[in-house]
Amino acid sequence: MTEPTKVDKKGAGSMGGTKEGNFFGELVKVVVQALLIALVVRTLLFQPFNIPSGSMIPTLLIGDYLFVSKYAYGYSNHSLPFSPPLFQGRILASPPKRGDVIVFKLPRDGQTDYIKRVIGLPGDTIQMKEGRLYINGVIVPRVPIAKVKTEDFFGREREVPTYEETLPGGVSHRIIEIEGDTGFYDNTGVYKVPPNSYFMMGDNRDNSTDSRVPPSAGGVGYVPFKDLVGRAEVIFFSVKGEQAWQIWKWPWDVRWSRLFKHVK
Repeated sequence: MTEPTKVDKKGAGSMGGTKEGNFFGELVKVVVQALLIALVVRTLLFQPFNIPSGSMIPTLLIGDYLFVSKYAYGYSNHSLPFSPPLFQGRILASPPKRGDVIVFKLPRDGQTDYIKRVIGLPGDTIQMKEGRLYINGVIVPRVPIAKVKTEDFFGREREVPTYEETLPGGVSHRIIEIEGDTGFYDNTGVYKVPPNSYFMMGDNRDNSTDSRVPPSAGGVGYVPFKDLVGRAEVIFFSVKGEQAWQIWKWPWDVRWSRLFKHVK
């Protein structure tokens, strides 16, 4: 007669561990695998970001959530979580194009994430004169379009002048001028973009701390190639305000028309 499997006081069969032990072991294995996959995707492919400010209105709104492609410009130490200084420069580098919307690390601290549009390439000259953008001494064409509603500097919602601007190379995008052509940074000196650096500006021209503002004044200044994180690709979620966790408000607060909208 076959001898029955012996069971100890905890109910463990002599041929293996407990069912509970096997379950938790498999659970830990699945969780570790999921975390590794998420880390690889975040590092090499796409990383989610949310928009907390209005500097890129009307292209990006407060409460937009978007995916940024990490591979677009190659990989730097900023491609990894917490930006460890494991290497210098970029691997598989590919330069951005004028008009790209880019997430980058603020050069003066190397930690804060900013998102702006590439306006100036290495060697370009950039200037604002009476609200108009000049690149290499040539005025950038713009066409007035329907006004956009947004908050002014006093928190009042009103319609503001809006334009379709076409950059050298053919990229067209919308900009707004809350203060018309008399904003604080609507008249500047000439900026000369250094080698391996880029000049960034927000589409909300009168409410954007960007490359027009030097680091010494709390601004961005020129952005080195090594500080680019990735290119904004698509809006995967958008909700009014910053309370995305209040899911019971989604039917009314989610901007359904912005979901899966390509960033351009």
